[in-house]
Amino acid sequence: MSAPLDYRPPAEQLVETMRRIYRFRMTTTSGGNLSIRDEDGVIWITPARVDKGNLRADDIVAVHPDGRRVGKHPPSSEFPFHKKIYDARPGLRAIVHAHPVALVAFSMCKQTPDTNVFAKAARVCGEVAFSPYRLPGSEALGDVIAEGFAGGANCVMLENHGVVVGGGSLHGAFKRFETLEFAARSIIRARTLGGARPLTAEQVQSARGDVGWPAYDPEPPRTAERQTRSDLAGFVRRGYEQGLMTSTQGSFSARLDDDAFVINRTNVDRQSLVSGDLCRIDCGRCEAAAAPSRAATLHRAIYQRHPEITAVVNATPVNATAFALSGVELDSRTIPESFVFLRQVQSIPHETVFRDPARIAELMSPANPIALLENDSVLVLGTTVLDAFDRLEVLESTADAIVSATQLGEISPMDDGVIEELGVAFGL
Repeated sequence: MSAPLDYRPPAEQLVETMRRIYRFRMTTTSGGNLSIRDEDGVIWITPARVDKGNLRADDIVAVHPDGRRVGKHPPSSEFPFHKKIYDARPGLRAIVHAHPVALVAFSMCKQTPDTNVFAKAARVCGEVAFSPYRLPGSEALGDVIAEGFAGGANCVMLENHGVVVGGGSLHGAFKRFETLEFAARSIIRARTLGGARPLTAEQVQSARGDVGWPAYDPEPPRTAERQTRSDLAGFVRRGYEQGLMTSTQGSFSARLDDDAFVINRTNVDRQSLVSGDLCRIDCGRCEAAAAPSRAATLHRAIYQRHPEITAVVNATPVNATAFALSGVELDSRTIPESFVFLRQVQSIPHETVFRDPARIAELMSPANPIALLENDSVLVLGTTVLDAFDRLEVLESTADAIVSATQLGEISPMDDGVIEELGVAFGL
């Protein structure tokens, strides 16, 4: 499904996207630049030497095809490579260049992230090209970057510099950029644990999820459903702000009754998701004109098998997801909170994730509420939306602590006596 049409003028799109990149520390005050080429060939680009954290729409510079510049600032010093990329790839309409930490680390080591560690990253980002170092702002830099794009890549790593990503819209370019940085961060953490296992081409192709639901026209939601939708949307937004989801990855649902639940739609930005971006699934039918998350079939299978469960979340917290990439066991016997909330964290093979939701539902339960879905995400069950979100936070904090502890020495888990004591005290 294509991205929704953005009716905002280019300057507003550029400001909002740069603020998001800056807020999540994927660039610095002085680093990075974004552009949009409009239907008239005008290139709208962020300015040179203007604070990225306080960028305004009137700071954006418009460079016309005849070279005329409109704006109160000079365009970014990297304008030459933006122009050369657009010349090499007429179908591109937006470019993102920034210095996110994980991708910069790869660029320092003359490496590119293997996008095949995640099916979505492979589809969204594709193969990543690598350009040798050239002086920032130079024509030579534009030449080597444009060469990578001319070869068909949509993502080009810059040696000792960062990354450049193109898209058919600014939304599409940002999605690629964010997905590539997430893959890079996950790979780095997985290497701390022992390494990331890439998927085969066949596995990438098979990871498509749902293909469609019968449609129906539901009655207008009653007050209880409206409240559930509001709560769920709020936790999705919080999950994005805390780095537990990306703008395009992460599925959260809540049960309404025996065989009805609401879940976020596909292709909706998690940062700005609202109640209306959720869709209701009732007895295997989806409300008309809605496209639910690919995880909807799995969530329904869990609800059907476990009546005690009222909330399910798939998420992509980077540290816990690193365990799903590496195949290393995530041992929850670290601190009491971790064991009480997580119990024994299981790992589910990648093929099962997309081909056998009933098997996953069988493996999960209130006593086994956490699973790592290999090369995909984490799965968390809860008795309420808050309970599921709380477990997700504890899971990521635990994974982060374990990854950090591997750099200090041998980890000492709580012994069997402590675990037994916790079981008695908390009724586990």
